[in-house]
Amino acid sequence: MPSDIPAHASQSILTIDLGAIAQNYRDLRLIHVTAGACAAVIKADAYGLGARRIAPVLYDAGCRAFYVAHLNEAIEVRSVLQGRDAAVCVLSGLIANEAAEFRRSGIVPVLNDLGQVESWSREARTSAKVLPAVVHIDTGMSRLGLGADETARLSAEPERLSGLDIHFWMSHLACADEADSPMNREQLGRLKAATGALPPAPVSLANSSGIFLGPEYHLDQSRPGCALYGINPVPGRSNPMRQVARLDAKVLQIRTIDHPQTVGYGATHRAAGPTRVATISVGYADGWLRSLSNRGFAVVNGVKVPFIGRVSMDLITIDVTSLPDLKPGDPVELMGNHLTADHVADLAGTIGYEVLTRLGARFHRRYISAPSGTA
Repeated sequence: MPSDIPAHASQSILTIDLGAIAQNYRDLRLIHVTAGACAAVIKADAYGLGARRIAPVLYDAGCRAFYVAHLNEAIEVRSVLQGRDAAVCVLSGLIANEAAEFRRSGIVPVLNDLGQVESWSREARTSAKVLPAVVHIDTGMSRLGLGADETARLSAEPERLSGLDIHFWMSHLACADEADSPMNREQLGRLKAATGALPPAPVSLANSSGIFLGPEYHLDQSRPGCALYGINPVPGRSNPMRQVARLDAKVLQIRTIDHPQTVGYGATHRAAGPTRVATISVGYADGWLRSLSNRGFAVVNGVKVPFIGRVSMDLITIDVTSLPDLKPGDPVELMGNHLTADHVADLAGTIGYEVLTRLGARFHRRYISAPSGTA
């Protein structure tokens, strides 16, 4: 996880609104038809924004189930939620000889194949304890989860689950952000058919976008991730979520150039006339994608200023000819209310998830509006 860089030692500031995250969670929980049945996905360091700070805020907002990708992430989250009645679930499941560590740490594995089911059941028998589990049924992603053949074998041989307390049967939607995709209904049907033949347990399917597909997709638990952090879960429509992250970079230097002078590596931008160029202290080493070269922009006091030249490792050059009063040390907005992670992603040819999870370790991270604990 990123270290805490002091403000005076950093040339860029990443502001994270914990209050907005908490309110996004509450809003999503209200949409879910079953009150309180809303988990939170905080993998990849809470999408790059800091799981250690965000997990307790979500707990205080009412969340009692957290999903991460890997065991080391779960151990970190478990440590900051110590003594609280929260389940921390690992989507990658049991790898190699991890079963004893899962049991000792009180972490819930998401079991993705019959081998993992057997390993966790064996751990339960060996320790003479009933162990919690989530079982992933693949309904169309073809990544993790029990395929149709393994699901059928588990249905026919439920004794394989001996010693396990199945918290949820779960699956994952492939096209939830495409509301009209027939894949959504197909996956829902497959999951209902599969769980109808398995021992009774709650069922979880909807991710952030899945919550907005309607109540029939909510089932017993939803698992929002990106929407908690302000990414739009309904592409093509107005974003219902509050913005969470803002990134400001300081101006390092300003100079005036003129035709035919060029800017940056490869001389990919040539001045057409007198141009005021500001260099700011963010680059692709900080996660600001190189594909934004000559196509991204920053915002200063509501004014858009374009990137000119290539994004380099530590620096970006912007055309501030329209801002004669801008000076070294002044901040420019690279992400925030004027320029969301989704907007940046559109310009870079990617998705908001990647923009957030690439955020680098050199920023000073400033957390604001931590809620007082209203659930």
